[in-house]
Amino acid sequence: MNREEDIRNAVKVLREGGIILYPTDTIWGIGCDATNEEAVRKVYELKQRDDSKAMICLVDSEGRMQRYVRNVPDVAWTIMETAIRPTTLILDNAVNIAKNLIAEDGSIGIRITREDFSKELCFRFQKPIVSTSANISGMKAAQNYNDISKEILDNVDYVCFARRQEHKPHTPSSIIKLSENSEVTIIRK
Repeated sequence: MNREEDIRNAVKVLREGGIILYPTDTIWGIGCDATNEEAVRKVYELKQRDDSKAMICLVDSEGRMQRYVRNVPDVAWTIMETAIRPTTLILDNAVNIAKNLIAEDGSIGIRITREDFSKELCFRFQKPIVSTSANISGMKAAQNYNDISKEILDNVDYVCFARRQEHKPHTPSSIIKLSENSEVTIIRK
């Protein structure tokens, strides 16, 4: 299957409210339409994860990020421009996103992906895509396709073909929480 077909198939499943497995700019992720509450609920169920533990989402650009966060603090742009590795920002005042994806304090974890496949997937979908590790909650995250459990593989609607043959170490993103007053808290280095 070529990349064009792979992305087209994944976008079709996302638009239908389904769940996909896909390679991201960090580790393999479980994804769905981040604006669809029912799809987000299915991801929580699949991961056997309490919905009070917020998940993050990926977008393809700064412009798209601004559609889902009311006021992006100036320091966020500086962090994104200077970050050496993928960095997820937790930002206040999430809007236009599934309510069950927003933390109790009204924040959302969001990352602009720079990796080719996930960036094009986000661009083609035209909405944020949930990106949570491809594992049951509490188990080891899947760095590569071969690390994904049968239970996860059997319970998604589409598994992307991109980067399935890859066997190299991947790490989760850094996570930085930014408050409206630009207070910076490093959650994960």
